[in-house]
Amino acid sequence: MTSSHAFLEPELMDVVRLFEGADALEISHAVRVDGKSYTNRFTIEGEERVYADEISDEDLRIFGEKSVLKRTAKRALYFLLSEYFCKTLPWGSLTGIRPTRLAYTRLEHGLDFGSFFDGLGVSKENTDLVKRVIDAQKDVYEKRDGNVDLYVSLPFCPTRCSYCSFVTAPIASTRKYIDGYIRAIGRELAEAKPLIGNLRSVYIGGGTPFALEAEELERVFRAVAPLRTNGCEYTVEAGRPDVFTEEKLALCKKYGVTRICINAQSFSDRTLNAIGRKHTGRDVISAFETARPYGFIINCDLIAGLTGESVEEFRESVTQAILLAPENITVHTLCLKKGARLKEEVSALGEEGLGEMIAFSREKLTEAGYEPYYLYRQKYMAGAHENVGWTKRGCASVYNIDVMEEIADNLAVGANAVSKKLFLSESRIERMGSPKDIPTYLNKVEKIIEDRKKLYLG
Repeated sequence: MTSSHAFLEPELMDVVRLFEGADALEISHAVRVDGKSYTNRFTIEGEERVYADEISDEDLRIFGEKSVLKRTAKRALYFLLSEYFCKTLPWGSLTGIRPTRLAYTRLEHGLDFGSFFDGLGVSKENTDLVKRVIDAQKDVYEKRDGNVDLYVSLPFCPTRCSYCSFVTAPIASTRKYIDGYIRAIGRELAEAKPLIGNLRSVYIGGGTPFALEAEELERVFRAVAPLRTNGCEYTVEAGRPDVFTEEKLALCKKYGVTRICINAQSFSDRTLNAIGRKHTGRDVISAFETARPYGFIINCDLIAGLTGESVEEFRESVTQAILLAPENITVHTLCLKKGARLKEEVSALGEEGLGEMIAFSREKLTEAGYEPYYLYRQKYMAGAHENVGWTKRGCASVYNIDVMEEIADNLAVGANAVSKKLFLSESRIERMGSPKDIPTYLNKVEKIIEDRKKLYLG
């Protein structure tokens, strides 16, 4: 894939990757701009195609020429490859991870996004999904200077699942670092207090935080406590049922945790075994039964497209999750990144039935009274679909909305944590990532603290 504008080549490759076999084609691209006229000329396997677009004054003013160049080129290439392969995709030429961000930008300037999305090849179902998400966010969405969410990374897991690309390792091989790691994040948290304005939420994730022993987990809770003085939303990824204990749940309650995540992924024993889980579907149900008396808002995660799982098995998992009645259910589409063992084992992920899985989850969750309240996409997602968080009325997660829409600062501590500072008046975000490797992180904690102060205080 070559282009007359080098900066467009990676953008166009994102579209190429959506179509299996397209990367083997010889494709070249050139674009000509004449005022508001954008003409994209492609040559595919020696055959030339031309696509012309007239851009409105509003679009040029809001998005700028460079953004319009990207959008029109990707749109043209999408429709070219869609015709070539006789295949349409649910999000059309949209390759960004936050479709709602584009919709919000247009709405903020008094522009419609429905017909705009249609022109990009987005399906009516997905355009309607975006509308539903924006509607569900109304009571939580707040784009204001000074808002901040706090994230604490605990990258420890009982075992590593085959689909996982996070920087985690079985806790048996990382336990020697835990004491020093907790001291390090405690130091980060203590130094972060002056950087926090209006704290919207706290999220302790990983990894699987409940993989820590109860006394270790309590040390983390104690370190967080001085920063959470306003009783804001407080989430802990309890994670897998094989690390659930009454003692850990009681600690969560003691320190004011309001939400926990039970990451089922599937209720099929065969699937759980195939992805490397050391528990059963019945164990997930038991985790719900154990957690319910504590009064937490509960989120349950499912994954559509796990290798080897049938449509019927996925349907049964969705049905079982609805029967358990968690306040939130997140339906992920399998995404195989470089670090996932499953990607190394599977040369080509079959997509048969995936669309049926997604459609079933949307239909049944809607019927059960859930509304979609956040969505995001990733590269290399099976079937070019998306991840959607569903909520019962009044139970939407502040943290998930803030992070997905990037409308608040995110102060993140720990290994592989990425802090984000918003500069709303300048419409930009600065990011600061900590080392992924735990020993490297431990050696650089003081520098991380100083760099974060510079980012947040200038």
